[in-house]
Amino acid sequence: MSVLTGDLLKDILAISITLILIIYVFLKRRFTYWANKGVECLPPTIPFGNAKDLLFRRSTFGELFKEAYKKFKSEGLKCFGFYLLYNPVFVIIDPELIKTVMTKDFQHFTDHGVFVDEEREPLTGHLFALEGLKWKNLRAKLTPTFTSGKMKMMFYTLVDCSKGLIEVVDNTINAGKALDIKDVVARYTTDVIGTCAFGLDCNSLKNPDSEFRKYGKTIFETSVKQLIARTLATTCPTLLRVFNLTFLNRESSEFFLKIIKETVNYRENNNISRKDFMHLLIQLKNNVKVKDEEHVESLIQLDESTEVGKSLTINQLSAQAFVFFFAGFETSSTALTFCLYELVANREIQEKLRNEINTVLGKHNGEITYDGIMEMTYMDKCIQETLRKYPPIPLIFRKCTRMYKVPDSGIIVDKGIRTFIPIYDIQHDPEYYPDPEKFDPERFSAENKADRHPFVWLPFGEGPRACIGLRFGLMQTKAALTCLLKNYKFTLNSKTHVPLKMSPKSAVLAAEGDIWLNAEKI
Repeated sequence: MSVLTGDLLKDILAISITLILIIYVFLKRRFTYWANKGVECLPPTIPFGNAKDLLFRRSTFGELFKEAYKKFKSEGLKCFGFYLLYNPVFVIIDPELIKTVMTKDFQHFTDHGVFVDEEREPLTGHLFALEGLKWKNLRAKLTPTFTSGKMKMMFYTLVDCSKGLIEVVDNTINAGKALDIKDVVARYTTDVIGTCAFGLDCNSLKNPDSEFRKYGKTIFETSVKQLIARTLATTCPTLLRVFNLTFLNRESSEFFLKIIKETVNYRENNNISRKDFMHLLIQLKNNVKVKDEEHVESLIQLDESTEVGKSLTINQLSAQAFVFFFAGFETSSTALTFCLYELVANREIQEKLRNEINTVLGKHNGEITYDGIMEMTYMDKCIQETLRKYPPIPLIFRKCTRMYKVPDSGIIVDKGIRTFIPIYDIQHDPEYYPDPEKFDPERFSAENKADRHPFVWLPFGEGPRACIGLRFGLMQTKAALTCLLKNYKFTLNSKTHVPLKMSPKSAVLAAEGDIWLNAEKI
């Protein structure tokens, strides 16, 4: 006998109520997952779990675990549970357990657990997203491309881009205007990455409306549509196909794929070689092994016996060039922006850093050289303190790839469970960094670092899946700071809203609104 009444409105209402009840019961049971595991967790709310503020853009990723971190750390816990919508997430907050998971027991947490669909979205098939053997073999191939020797090879290309900063700042000073530093350094990192990863003169510093700048910005924009797509990618990726949504902005993906393929074809057809990352990728595409002068691939060895095809396909090459842009453009520009803001807020630190820059440059005939910026130890401290206070990616992502028993506990982490390490909270913990809101580069003196657990500063991750491009990111940041501070003194413009607030709409940690500085030629 049919349960339908024949009355359309009543039938729709009955079906809707039934579906809501089914979903409610499913979520109610789902939200007992951590309790059944004996893992502490803040009470979840249906249907958002513990992520309501994030989903409604009232919170940044950096603030996501703030309440839970304080509560459970004060209770002496090393980890706790969390619900990202209906997905259980395992959160680790103890530095020694973090060290164990990222190094000794890495084989249980080898994957990031982020979205990848190489068939529909080739640009998602990059090193950060790939899993298992695919990741292992690609990491082994790419590691030799990020040695100090390769950085030196690209350094002067990078310095040429930094010279464009001088022209932009001079023009701003001559016009009697304030400097929108967030925009300027983002255009600089766009030019640097565009040149080194794509082999293209993007001219974003000269032309803020260049195509590369336009499409680069859209990668990080979080429209409602993109927020829905990224939420589905995290919670139920099969629905992306159902609703014909893409994780990456479709128009931007098409632009980057097109421009990469055109660049590769042009170079190969005309036998063009340049000292950049694109050249190294083309070598890998053509099965030319990139020389590793430092033998740094010892952590990850290529599995020759199981690899199908030793060369990169054009889509694989495109994905690596894209992630180099994705990872290096916004994160470095964010770090530069926050560092300059803190140097303006702390004038004595700005002056001390400028003195170091001038002293080192004096040893190198006034030229910005690779060896010179490597000698700038106080600059290292300033950048490290910036990355402590403002980690561009405030969470480390892992996925449990084998069932894991947490040492010295009865907690079992099931295979497939996402694992987060909230580095923003850890790096703002007064136990590790007293007066954490104070900007103090001396926290990173050799003595202070020796007194602190090494796994309470993790902006680049750690272990075999540590950021492969950290040397390049630091290099372009140091080159820009050297170029700017040797030529200008900076002060805060009144248009900047103080104190800074972080934007809940950004995919990386970023200030809400613009940061305006006054520049004075030295």
